Amino acid sequence: MESNVRVRFAPSPTGPLHIGGVRTALYNYLFAKKHQGTFILRIEDTDQTRYVANAEQYIIDALNWSNIPFDEGPNKNEKFGPYRQSERKEIYKKYAAILIENGWAYYAFDTSEELDFHRTNHEENGKTFIYNWHNREKGKLVNSLVLSTEEVKKRINSGEQFVIRFKTPADEILEMEDEIRGKITIETKTLDDKILFKSDGMPTYHLANIVDDHLMEISHVIRGEEWLPSMPLHILLYKAFGWNAPKFAHLPLILKPVGKGKLSKRDGDKLGFPVFPLEYTNEETGDVSRGYKEDGYFADAFINMLAFLGWNPGTEQEIFSLDELVQEFDLKRVSKSGAKFSPDKTKWFQQQYMQTKSNAELTDLYLPILTEKGIVKDKEFVQKVVSAIKERAVFVDDFWELSSFFFLAPKEFDEKATNKNWKPETNSLMQELIAVISSIEDFSSVNTEKVIKEFISGKEIGFGKVMQPLRLSLVGKLAGPHLFDIIEMIGKKETIYRIENAIKNI
Repeated sequence: MESNVRVRFAPSPTGPLHIGGVRTALYNYLFAKKHQGTFILRIEDTDQTRYVANAEQYIIDALNWSNIPFDEGPNKNEKFGPYRQSERKEIYKKYAAILIENGWAYYAFDTSEELDFHRTNHEENGKTFIYNWHNREKGKLVNSLVLSTEEVKKRINSGEQFVIRFKTPADEILEMEDEIRGKITIETKTLDDKILFKSDGMPTYHLANIVDDHLMEISHVIRGEEWLPSMPLHILLYKAFGWNAPKFAHLPLILKPVGKGKLSKRDGDKLGFPVFPLEYTNEETGDVSRGYKEDGYFADAFINMLAFLGWNPGTEQEIFSLDELVQEFDLKRVSKSGAKFSPDKTKWFQQQYMQTKSNAELTDLYLPILTEKGIVKDKEFVQKVVSAIKERAVFVDDFWELSSFFFLAPKEFDEKATNKNWKPETNSLMQELIAVISSIEDFSSVNTEKVIKEFISGKEIGFGKVMQPLRLSLVGKLAGPHLFDIIEMIGKKETIYRIENAIKNI
């Protein structure tokens, strides 16, 4: 591996960052860190018609929340800045001119109407119109390959609109190597002459991308497979400039959970899961899109899930810290085929990470929820509650439903459980139990369990006749952690109060 690995994540600021984009950023980050390299953020904002004002900051915030911050980029270690393509227009203009001078590109003055005419004419004859070697010099198309130098200058100086097209070789066999997909061969005669630069001074993605990757010394281009068809042009552009091309790796798509095709926001809206890392508000429409952060996911669970959408470690291990992902990541273990997104698997990762979080950390997340509900308890008590319930939780927001009975006596009792377990004789049994509980000095979970079970055994009745009504009295339903842990935590006075309350209200 080269000693100076430099990779880039180059999103367009046209809206919120899709999780497919976050995964591309993640794989670039993991690859860079594994090889002690540099992870770069470049904002590809040449398409000003689709530019969204708050999108760039959203991208940066999303990377930071995901714990994959960039090393170089806008306003950060700008070694090869600027890192916004809209601020590099003069650079692209210079390199477009070099291609013209060296015979690798040409001016084209065809209007949209003229090109539409050619497309329609070809379709009527059962053909497909391609602007390339086949027709670019036959005189039907208006470009500098058929016009005189004087005519070209005259048109440009008059302000006539033009584009600069790449002059694709007519008859070459192009052999390319992709780090994921292996060898790819294509005949250049099947390619069209892509537009590289427009008379408004803005480059297309193709020119800007290649120039920036070269000037920023990018060693590996790791991007989505939607750019695979552009790889031949990009390789040819490197050849045209006389530059060494970086290594390419095209990542598989993230697929819909149901059906076929690429995962979209519509899938998330339909099936009830977010497709963006952070909540996003469209400043123009006011529409709000859900985010993984706001839905309660831990950033490390989110990243662990994303890593497995297209990559596998070759072992049975599924839970990886970010440092472990860095150590294990290898482009050779990235799949060629698409990875189907699973909302259930995403929740599974979240639940696994819930168990790895310390009780203290989770307590800090739970305390604000309790404060909102008007509950004031010392941190040590809340930490014990968290310890008792977290194995049944997926999100911190689940904590209240799982633990409200630690803080408040139940106001309602599960009707089905009550009808089944609260019998005519239950009231008298509960009254006897109150007397037993009142006499207990050591109110630890272990001792209380011992005393109450001895009481039940002495009555020569089934344990369920007492234990189920007791749980209903304390919790309001037949759920919750170990019953005697609840009793120890709420204390003797509260335990007796709740049993008396149940006797009165059931």
